[in-house]
Amino acid sequence: MNTAELAAKIAEANDIGKTQAKTLIEAFLKELVAEAAGGAEIALPGFGKFKVKETPAREGRNPANGEKIQIAASRKLTFAAAKAVKDTLNGG
Repeated sequence: MNTAELAAKIAEANDIGKTQAKTLIEAFLKELVAEAAGGAEIALPGFGKFKVKETPAREGRNPANGEKIQIAASRKLTFAAAKAVKDTLNGG
């Protein structure tokens, strides 16, 4: 599913225009990313939590030739699903 398809479903379910639904989705995602960039944990009860995970710099290997390379430190956005979501996914 892409943003347009999600916006269409939200628009239909809530009797609003597709453009308005797409604007709301984009605003939600923009705020989520802004909060995460600041290091905040975003908890959405009944859905899950988004957290920023710090990955330290490390040494790796180039798979093509086996040469050692340095992998830079990075930050990743992780998601942990709420129990209700896990139960739904597993038929519970």
